[in-house]
Amino acid sequence: MILSASAPDSIAACAATTRAGGLIGLPTETVYGLGADADNEAAVAQIFAAKGRPSDHPLIVHVSSQDGGMSGAAHYAAQVAPFAQQLMSAFWPGPLTLILPRRAGVGEAAAGGQGTIGLRCPAHPAAQALLRALRDTSDGKPPVWGIAAPSANRFGRVSPTTAAHVASELGPDLLILDGGPCDLGIESTIIDCTRGAPVLLRPGSIGRQQVEQACGRRLLSNEELSEQDPRGLQPPKASGTLVSHYAPVAQVRLMDAKAMQTAVDLLATVMHPGGSDTKPSIAVYARTALKSIPLSILLRRMPDDAVATAYQLFAALRSFDEAGVKLIWVETPPETPDWEGVRDRLLRASAP
Repeated sequence: MILSASAPDSIAACAATTRAGGLIGLPTETVYGLGADADNEAAVAQIFAAKGRPSDHPLIVHVSSQDGGMSGAAHYAAQVAPFAQQLMSAFWPGPLTLILPRRAGVGEAAAGGQGTIGLRCPAHPAAQALLRALRDTSDGKPPVWGIAAPSANRFGRVSPTTAAHVASELGPDLLILDGGPCDLGIESTIIDCTRGAPVLLRPGSIGRQQVEQACGRRLLSNEELSEQDPRGLQPPKASGTLVSHYAPVAQVRLMDAKAMQTAVDLLATVMHPGGSDTKPSIAVYARTALKSIPLSILLRRMPDDAVATAYQLFAALRSFDEAGVKLIWVETPPETPDWEGVRDRLLRASAP
């Protein structure tokens, strides 16, 4: 059942379902999440079951923006390094997840049993209204400190960016709070703050330079930290960091514009010339204008800038699946910092 976030009582209905240990679909500025009370182990177990997600693969916990998210962080985190506090101040609420040492006795199931936990303070007004309602104790009920909410899709598949995507993926019985299409379209940047330095685990809409300017420290990769730290501390597991992820049913292949034009030319000589009754078997998603596209190839133009591409990326991949294509050819994104988040999603979507 889909409830408009602007309708009276929608927030209260979703809060009541969450308090009762149920699942909800909720909007954030990145993608839609499948949410449950992060401190309710039985409710969190339902998330893993609904997604078909391994129970040791941690979830991100979303906290209220009240006091800048600090009280939510204090509930779940054993400690917050000064540079992590600077990142909270700069980017919360917003599309930034911080991996922090987990406080004993809280969020264990959501953390996949790890001693660390991923926390985010979403910027979407509907998500924040729900989180505030769950923190409200005026009715005598204890507060719900956070919502564990991975993307509301089957594990490893394309993330949803509308309420309709969630319903088609997880079924009509799920209560879904409809906050409209997501503003950003790809998941949050994830920074590990547990090993003495900020370490990038997943790129997103907040770029490297922004992170470094906010905390006054260089953002490292896992490989760079290993070189600098002889203790060889292992990185914590985090959402969306598996080699293969965000994948549509159709097989995705990345190629540069020249290789794509060559492939299109070769196909044009052997494929049916096309017509109104021709069902495409290949989709092309490219920035470069291609020549002599057969009608039996489904073509969608990729925007020239990274922000616009991120906004439509997952919806585009879903539309290709809905068209029934078997292959999706995507022009490789530029090797520039602004495209890093999109490039990461496409590399994982195309992984074998």
